Amino acid sequence: MTPGSNFPLPVARVAVDVTAPVRLDVSGLLLTADGKVRSDEDFIFYNQPSGPGVTYRSGGGTSPDAIIVDTAALPPGIERIVVTASPDAAGQTFQGIEPTATVRSADDHSVLATFTPPQLSTETALVVMEVYLRGGAWKVRAVGQGYANGLAGIATDFGVSVEEEPAPPAAAPVTAPPMPPAPPAAPAPASGKINLDKGRVSLQKNQTVSLVKGGRPLLSQVKMGLGWEPAFRGKDIDLDASVIAFGPQRNHLDSCYFGKLSILGGSIKHSGDNLTGEGAGDDEVIVVDLGRLPAEATGLVFTVNSFSGQKFTEVAKAYCRLIDAATGEELVRFDLTSAEPQTGVMMAKLIRQFSGEWEMTAMGDFVKSRTVRGMVKPAGQAL
Repeated sequence: MTPGSNFPLPVARVAVDVTAPVRLDVSGLLLTADGKVRSDEDFIFYNQPSGPGVTYRSGGGTSPDAIIVDTAALPPGIERIVVTASPDAAGQTFQGIEPTATVRSADDHSVLATFTPPQLSTETALVVMEVYLRGGAWKVRAVGQGYANGLAGIATDFGVSVEEEPAPPAAAPVTAPPMPPAPPAAPAPASGKINLDKGRVSLQKNQTVSLVKGGRPLLSQVKMGLGWEPAFRGKDIDLDASVIAFGPQRNHLDSCYFGKLSILGGSIKHSGDNLTGEGAGDDEVIVVDLGRLPAEATGLVFTVNSFSGQKFTEVAKAYCRLIDAATGEELVRFDLTSAEPQTGVMMAKLIRQFSGEWEMTAMGDFVKSRTVRGMVKPAGQAL
C-alpha cells in the first residue's frame, strides 16, 4: 500500500502488527465521527490492553505488537480505529528505522496488505494505519503521519487526557512579573506540531503549521496571497500563481490558474492574472473554501511560474501568505529568501489530515517549468 490508499476489508476481524529493527510500542484509538475518543478508555495500549471490539496483543519482545479489531463488536458511534507506533526507547526517532505494518485476518492469519511509510526522519511517533467505516462497509487505509512530540502528541490530538508531572508546591505565594507582549509573528519551531493559537506564524522552508486555532480546525474561507517584485528596477516579470489539487493517492484532480479561475465546484477561485508584478501587496490571490472542498481533495500545492521565461534569480521579495478571508487577518507567511535559476517554484502545500485538520508546509522547491501543466508531476511527488 501507499500513503492514502485503501481497500475494503474482506473479513470482520483483522490484526494490524507493526515491526521494525527496534522494539516498538503499538496502540489503538477508538474514534467517533468527530475524530475524538469518547473517553480515555478508548485508548488501547499495553497498560490498557482491551476495549470494546479492540484488543492490544503484546509480542513479548520477540514478535511485533499488534492491535486486533473486531468490526462486528465495535460499539455504535465508533467509526474509526487508528493504529499508532513509537520506538520503545525514550527519545528515539524513526530516523534510519523503517517500520512495516501488516494487516492480517485475525482468524487464519493470512496477510491482506502491508504498508511501509516513506521518508521518516525526526518523528518519534507515527499514525500508521486506520480501520474506518464508509458507506456501511469497513475499510483499511494507509496513513503514515508522523509526530515529533511522541505518543503524547497523538493521544492529545484525539482527545486523550495526558497527565503531566505535577509542579512542586511553592513555599509561599509569589506574584509573577507581567509577561512581555508576544511578538506579532511567532517563528515556527524547528520540529513539532504547531498551530495558530499564538497568532501569526512565520515559516521557514519545510516547516509545517496546523490550521487549528483554539483547538478547532479552521474551516472558514482562506486566501493564499502570492507576491513578488522585479529584482531589477524597470523590468516587468510575468509570474503566474496556481493551485494544483490532488486526491488521496496523489491523483491530479484539477488546476486553478489564470486560464481556469474556478475549480472543484467553486471551492477554489483565482483572482486573475497580474502581468507585471507591480504594486504593493499580493500580486495574485487564490481563495480556498476549506469547508466546501470535496472529500476527495486531500492535497493542494501552490505554485508560481515565470510565464515570460525569466529565472527566479531575477525576482525579489517572493512570498506567500495565508489570510483568514472573513477577517483579513494574516495567519501564516513564508518569504522565499533564496532563489534558483529556474522558471517554476512550489511555494507551499496544504494537506488534509485524516483527523480533518489542514496543515500548511512551506516548500520553496524549484522546477524547470513556465506553466502549471509542467508542475503537476513534481507537485504530486512532493505530497
